[in-house]
Amino acid sequence: MVSRVRVWLNRTYAENVFFMDQLRRNPSDRAVEIHATHGDADSPVLAAADTAELEPEGLSPAAYVEFALDQCVRRGIDVFVPRLHQSAIVAHRAEFEAVGTALLAPPPEAVAVFHDKVIAYEAVQAIGVPVPPWYRVRTAGELVAAVEELEAGGHKACFKPASGAGGVGFRVVTRAPFSLTHLSGFPSPYVQLDLVVEALQQADEPVDWLVMPRLEQPEVSVDCLTGPDNRVRLAIGRTKNGRRRGFTLHEQWLEPARRLAEGFGLHYLSNIQFRMFGDEPVLMDVNTRPAGGLHQLSLCGVNAPWAAVQLALGEDPGEMVPPFLGQDYTVVSGPRPLRAVSLPQQRVEEAEPLLPALPAPAVEVVDSVGAAASVLPL
Repeated sequence: MVSRVRVWLNRTYAENVFFMDQLRRNPSDRAVEIHATHGDADSPVLAAADTAELEPEGLSPAAYVEFALDQCVRRGIDVFVPRLHQSAIVAHRAEFEAVGTALLAPPPEAVAVFHDKVIAYEAVQAIGVPVPPWYRVRTAGELVAAVEELEAGGHKACFKPASGAGGVGFRVVTRAPFSLTHLSGFPSPYVQLDLVVEALQQADEPVDWLVMPRLEQPEVSVDCLTGPDNRVRLAIGRTKNGRRRGFTLHEQWLEPARRLAEGFGLHYLSNIQFRMFGDEPVLMDVNTRPAGGLHQLSLCGVNAPWAAVQLALGEDPGEMVPPFLGQDYTVVSGPRPLRAVSLPQQRVEEAEPLLPALPAPAVEVVDSVGAAASVLPL
């Protein structure tokens, strides 16, 4: 057994500084060294890593795979957790295995299914997992027709990109005319239907949106750890209702999540999100990557990042049941150190390797959505 494990996270979100913390504080007391790459020199993930590099911009997916293979060879990477260009990377799994790197990501077929939300909804409906009503729209006319049909059923309409991650591009449709009311307070996700229609009519190319009813809380994100044998080792639901967060092992959430993880081969870490449509839980989204809030499972006595790395290394942790469910909590923002010198300001010959800087004089305060944040009990 190797005494040290080298893990690489590529262009990941800021909240994964906690993912990195958990790898270092693993219950196996194993030495872990973390390599990170990012396009933003001031990403807190770079500051938290043992070694770091800026990623080249403008690479095609194929060129990025070559960059990634080179990183794995030069850095001696044992486990690679890909976020950027995940689909291209997993298509070359054998090449990474040939250089001694295990990919902590699902197979290409699973990534492809859940890259497009329409394909995903059609696929999960086929195995009996409930989904909300949805309409794929590309033009202003299709948008108006979808909104009117949802409104006729008593629902608020919303839309989001058919392909995308997180809440990027999510908007809720309103028919209230634009006024000073919309310029007071903080920006909201509400957009006026007439303005959206006008924007679509003036656009040079069609959009690719999914229009659906706005789903109600609670939102439950089920974090799953699934082996290459398609057997789930861990499934815990994280609940969100306004500011209040908590945990659940209720089967109304876990059973469909397990069915999806095992049925589609969502190997290693995945995040499966549900919300309420009326009185029924329905699928909202499936992420073929670890969730930004995965570290919150530590409140249940679980170190999911380390269990996933063990599984990728062939050291099966077996079925995992949380020893307890943590109390309800909320998420607050906090500071994280940055590197003392912004990477682009360094001379080329000094830029590699980028070893950890001395305690940095600058900090970044980041919010709780896809960023570094702490949890506090309620």
